[in-house]
Amino acid sequence: MSGGQERVGGGGPTEGGGVPEQGRPGEPSGDVYEWYRRGARLLAEGHPAAAEQLLARAAAAEPQSHSIREALARAQYDAGSYAAALENFRAVAMADPSDDYARFGWGISAARLGDFETSVKHLALAVAMSPDTAHYRAALRQSRATLAARAGAYGPLLPGAPGYQEPPADGAAQRDGGGGVPADGSTTGTGVVDTGVDDTRAAGHGGRAGHGGGDTAENEEEHE
Repeated sequence: MSGGQERVGGGGPTEGGGVPEQGRPGEPSGDVYEWYRRGARLLAEGHPAAAEQLLARAAAAEPQSHSIREALARAQYDAGSYAAALENFRAVAMADPSDDYARFGWGISAARLGDFETSVKHLALAVAMSPDTAHYRAALRQSRATLAARAGAYGPLLPGAPGYQEPPADGAAQRDGGGGVPADGSTTGTGVVDTGVDDTRAAGHGGRAGHGGGDTAENEEEHE
């Protein structure tokens, strides 16, 4: 969210326009930038519902501000308003296709709504734009695993299908195997960041490999 303050614009009311310092009845005091700043602070302090109210007013006053809309999407996501969050993340990503965080937000919001094909598509784009971001990769693994598990009821995924992964060459282990969550708790749920948006439910893969291998030795002894 670099350049967020500059994009919001204006630290106070402008002559002949802008938001008055004392808002209309029922409106919070301050100008658009003040609403954005207070909303971002509430979000960082763990009050997404309150942040959403201020940021929604700021976004209505400055609909072209990517910083305000992205902050609003984060607040909506943390407050559990996943459909609204998806719409705002999508608006930012469509306006700025190079915004990897907006793609990430789009992907995790889609996952929360059960649309794992869309989730995989946009999380893969986020990872491609920022391959070293661990919680992007963790969220993508989770959505792919969920998509693959759902498809398993109808047979294996075919090459080219959403969520399909090429098998490792020569049995090499995949670099990002497992479903670990970053120690800083930056992902949760289906790969969500905590306003960076948080909560990754690791799908619990593994643990089955290697079962049944001990029967071979017992059978050999019986034949002897």
